[in-house]
Amino acid sequence: MRAVVFDRVGSVVVDEIDDPVLSAPTDAVVGVVAAGVCGSDLWYFRGIDPVERGAPLGHEFVGVVRQVGTQVENFRVGDAVVAPFNYADGTCAACRRGLPSSCPAGGFWGGAPGRGGAQAEAITVPFADANLVRVPAPSDDKELFRYLLAADVLPTACHAVANGEITGDSSVAIVGDGPVALATVLMASRAGAGAITVVGHHADRLAVASSFGATHVLLAEGDAVSAGEQTRGLAGEITTVIECVGTQAALDTALACVRDGGLLSWVGLPVGDSVISMIDVFDRNLTLRGGVTPARHYLPGIIDSMSSELDRLASLVDFSFRLDDAQAAYEAMDRRRVIKSALIP
Repeated sequence: MRAVVFDRVGSVVVDEIDDPVLSAPTDAVVGVVAAGVCGSDLWYFRGIDPVERGAPLGHEFVGVVRQVGTQVENFRVGDAVVAPFNYADGTCAACRRGLPSSCPAGGFWGGAPGRGGAQAEAITVPFADANLVRVPAPSDDKELFRYLLAADVLPTACHAVANGEITGDSSVAIVGDGPVALATVLMASRAGAGAITVVGHHADRLAVASSFGATHVLLAEGDAVSAGEQTRGLAGEITTVIECVGTQAALDTALACVRDGGLLSWVGLPVGDSVISMIDVFDRNLTLRGGVTPARHYLPGIIDSMSSELDRLASLVDFSFRLDDAQAAYEAMDRRRVIKSALIP
C-alpha cells in the first residue's frame, strides 16, 4: 500500500510499504479515509525531533474497519471509526485511571520504522476494542471527515481546559495560534471562562480566535517578558495560562503571562531543550499541570455531545491534499499557508 514516510529534513515521500495485517486476535485493520498533518509532525519535517529515514508518519485518522481479529467484540467490518493519536490496552492500572496515554503496553502511531503511520491507505490498530470509537453512520466520506479533529486536536483542547480548572472567575491566556490553541478557545468558552486572551504570531489566526470566543488577542512581538506585559495590559491578571506550542519561547511567554499563585496548563509537545525553572515556579507559587493527552478518555464525550464544536472546528482543516501530494501538505503547514492540512488516500 502507499504511505507517507520520512525522507530527510524538509522532505517526505509516498512509498510502497507492506499492507497492514492482523498481528494479534485483538487487532483491527482500518482503511484510512482522512489523515491529519499535525504540528508535532513538523518537528520531524524540520529536523527538530530526529527520526529515521523511512519512518511512517501520521497519528490522526478516521476511517472504516476492513478486518477484525477473532477476539474483537465491539467492531465489525464496515464500521466508521475514529482513533485517538495513541493506543493502549485498556486494562492496565493507568488505563483504568483514565490515563491510556501512560499505558505501558501502548504506543503512538508513526515516527519509527515498523510502527504504522496514519498517513497511509490503511493502518493496523492494536487492542481495537480499547482504542477505536464508532462514529454515527456517515452518509459519505465528507461526513466522516468532520470527526478528524476528534483524533487529537479536540481531546487535547479538552485536556488543556480540564487541567486549567477553568471557571467563570478564570481569566485565561492561551499561548499559540495553531489548531490546538484555537480549539482551546472554544473549549475555554464552553467551560465559562470570564476572559480569554490568545497570544499568537499570525493575524489571520487571531481573527479566527476572536470568532471562536476570544475576548482579547495579542499579535506578539519582542521577547517573552514583553508579551507577558502586553497580555496583562490587555486582560489584567491571568489566573490560568494554557501553553499549546512546546517551544522554549512559548513556555517563557506562558510563565510571563500568569499571575503569581496562578496555574500553567501545558499540552504543547516539548521540543528541543525546552525547560521550566522549578525555582521560578517555587518562588511564584505556581501550579503546573499537563502532559500527554489521554485522548481516548475524552473521545466518547466528544462524539456524544460536541457536534456543534466539531462543525465549527472543521474550518480549521482549511486544505485537503491527495496522499501523493504529502510534500505539499507538509510545506503548506510549515510555511503557515494553512492552519491544518489533511491527506485523503
